Amino acid sequence: AEISQLMSLIVNAVYQNKEIFLRELISNASDALDKIRYQSLTDPSVLDSGNDLKITIIPDVANKVLIIRDTGIGMTKADLINNLGTIAKSGTKAFMEMVQETKDASMIGQFGVGFYSAYLVADEVEVISKHNDDEQYIWRSSAGQNFTVTRDTVNEPLGRGSEIRLHLKEDQLEYLEERRIKEVVKKHSEFISYPIHLIFQKEVEKEVPVDESEEAGDDEKDEGKAKIEEVEDDDEEKPKEKTKKVKQTETVDEELNQTKPIWTRNPDTIQKDEYNAFYKSLTNDWEDPLSVKHFSVEGQLEFRSILFTPQRAPFDLFEGKKKRNNIKLYVRRVFIMDDCEELIPEWLNFVKGIVDSEDLPLNLSREVLQQNKILKVIRKNLVKKCIEMFTEIAEDKDNFNKFYEAFSKNIKLGVHEDSTNRAKLSEFLRYHSTKSTDEPTSLKDYVTRMPEKQKYIYYITGESRQAVESSPFLEVLKRKGYEVLFLVDPIDEYAVQQLREYEGKELKSITKEGLELEDSEDEKNKFEELKKELEPLCATVKEILGEKVEKVIVTDLISESPCVILTGQFGWSANMERIMKSQALRDSGGMSSYMASKRTLGLQPTHPIVRELKAKVAADKNDKTVRDLVNLMYETALLASGFNLEDPSQFSNRIYRMVALGLSLDDD
Repeated sequence: AEISQLMSLIVNAVYQNKEIFLRELISNASDALDKIRYQSLTDPSVLDSGNDLKITIIPDVANKVLIIRDTGIGMTKADLINNLGTIAKSGTKAFMEMVQETKDASMIGQFGVGFYSAYLVADEVEVISKHNDDEQYIWRSSAGQNFTVTRDTVNEPLGRGSEIRLHLKEDQLEYLEERRIKEVVKKHSEFISYPIHLIFQKEVEKEVPVDESEEAGDDEKDEGKAKIEEVEDDDEEKPKEKTKKVKQTETVDEELNQTKPIWTRNPDTIQKDEYNAFYKSLTNDWEDPLSVKHFSVEGQLEFRSILFTPQRAPFDLFEGKKKRNNIKLYVRRVFIMDDCEELIPEWLNFVKGIVDSEDLPLNLSREVLQQNKILKVIRKNLVKKCIEMFTEIAEDKDNFNKFYEAFSKNIKLGVHEDSTNRAKLSEFLRYHSTKSTDEPTSLKDYVTRMPEKQKYIYYITGESRQAVESSPFLEVLKRKGYEVLFLVDPIDEYAVQQLREYEGKELKSITKEGLELEDSEDEKNKFEELKKELEPLCATVKEILGEKVEKVIVTDLISESPCVILTGQFGWSANMERIMKSQALRDSGGMSSYMASKRTLGLQPTHPIVRELKAKVAADKNDKTVRDLVNLMYETALLASGFNLEDPSQFSNRIYRMVALGLSLDDD
């Protein structure tokens, strides 16, 4: 391809983000420093030309030039022509092959395409370079045009290394600002292993002694004014020397990357406060993390990682437009991206940390990861380690309570979404129950408390703990001594649909029909007789209610209430229906019409109201009061079972009519 076409391709297409140029050039400088350090291991004399290995950035505001200097290996005239004259021709490639055997793999970039990212912000680039084996040369080129290499006779000797001068485009002058440079270096190159210095001019106010001649001049000005002489005490101190404030320009040399990559160290040598400090610099959180997990994975894929669980959930944890996760991805300590969706599942979006891999395949610009199996392996390992971290938190009750309060929704979302780890995550679930009212119980503890004849784990879903505690569905189960879990978080409805069982015991909702309690033979026979006896009443009630209910049955699930509304085994529960109805963007036809609960009215056969109603129906089934009472019972049962009324005004009219009867007022 023609060089100019290829250049415009690189400048416009390969890189999405212009600030990347600084990361590329710093990575290249770091490679050059690696090379000289590598040589010095076998031949220490190569460092005679300067043993201070560092990278320096100097913004020259007056000339609109950004200078990036390193004391690395430098380039000979031949290197400049071969490496920089042809795009993506890489001297690093051979070096990488050589390094593979030694496993010192801290070189990321291939000096070549990365270097050309300089043209994102500059229209002319000069490279001054001095290699130990050659003179100092200057390579010059404007993007896409020819390049020249000349012997350097004008600049001061570098000693060894390279200096890149970027003549910035008019619209890219922000990269001369101290603030902007610091921001980009902190984001992308904070963990480069060599110090990065920024040398910049700063205006400071200094106090300097006032010159006497100036003072005399001032006195003359004041002569016209009346003077008041002060009488000084003898023991008063002599007056201080007079000073004035003047603005001076000072050159500041600041090291930008002082946070060291602690993940490369052995976890045993790192103190807790070092982790805390690293967490705060990584996340800008003001609190220490609740827990930390530092690990490395070896084998076919090598990466190191530190994961943190924060103390509290951010207020926008489940905001749709928010960044998907908080894991920063580095490749050989150079920052690549912090919004890689494949890296961690959504339910773990509160975990913060870094992943640093040695061998992730990046595309040309190192901005975009090639979609591949490696990411899946990393993801699997991160999820596994997060679960281990939560297990460690669970060992300390207070810490776990804090964690569960902040992130229980995430755990439940994990149960809903992550089929592989569902069983492990169910260990972390905690619920209040009929027997555990003060503090929530785990499913494990629930199972240990189950009576021998109990086959299922019973639960009830509802809007609030108060609403479910007084639910009529609990009456018989409480009497039999069975424990019922209270699921009152909307997300529980979703989680429990996926979590069908725990340790081989099925989870059963007590508000759905088809719930069988372990009764003795006598009880069963007695119940069958009552059922037969009430068949005519059930038929009449069904006739009165019509389409409102699917069927009317006799039930033994309640003992104190006359009737209750059960939902179909596979439809939504009353609580789920409430949740779905309150979705802002719900689909009003379609799915909700056939998922909406099929309602069954269950009558309690021994209740006085039901017995009396049976007698009334036997006497005259077309009696108006019977119709009114049946409707009233149905609507009251709806409310008690957690449903909403379809027609509240009709219900209130019935109640007022009852009140009038109670007050012996004539029904006009």
